[in-house]
Amino acid sequence: MNAAAEEKSAQKPTSTEARLASTPSEQPASYLFLNSEEAAFVEASVARLIPADDQWGGALEAGVPNFIDKQLGGAWGAGERFYRSGPWQAGAPTQGYQLPFTPAELFRTAVVAIARELKDATPFAQMSPKEQDAYLHQLEAGGKDLGGVPSETFFAALWAMTLEGFFSDPVYGGNKDKLGWRMIGFPGAYASYYDLVDQHGMDFRHEPASLADDVNGHVHVHTEIPARLPG
Repeated sequence: MNAAAEEKSAQKPTSTEARLASTPSEQPASYLFLNSEEAAFVEASVARLIPADDQWGGALEAGVPNFIDKQLGGAWGAGERFYRSGPWQAGAPTQGYQLPFTPAELFRTAVVAIARELKDATPFAQMSPKEQDAYLHQLEAGGKDLGGVPSETFFAALWAMTLEGFFSDPVYGGNKDKLGWRMIGFPGAYASYYDLVDQHGMDFRHEPASLADDVNGHVHVHTEIPARLPG
């Protein structure tokens, strides 16, 4: 077996991991920021951005909509550390984000505009997967004005939050059952590797550890998390 095949084999989930990774939560989602229309859009879009397959669950199974909801409803979503005094004008690509919207305002404004655009057509959440992919590609390509939000800016924000929710520590509300970490073989946030420092050439096969794990390995999500820096 060559190195690439060995690596792929090592990353293949066990039957228990696959069951955890591909089984959606039996509890209905409880959102703090997203309304029903926004939640339907988020759930449908992240399911296409990181879809499930026959081995692993995708963004929906990993609780990414919950992560996005908590981020938008918290200090970061409110733009706690954003510069908010203008002037608001188009800048060079090197100048970064130049819009007057907080992350929460940007997201809500864009989703309302999308719903308005599709009012006399099929709502995004009810489209076929192929149609959803095509619409997301349109947003990514740019050229749409979503209530003052460039579609490519909204897509970039949605994609970034989806990735963060899939791979960040479960303490932030996503990466349910550490699905993203299990998929890539990431051990998580172990506080100490002292007992392993003199062991070389071995696979690290321990259960992934979260910042919020208790002594029984259960994750306790923190509802009050300091805002992250923008950009």
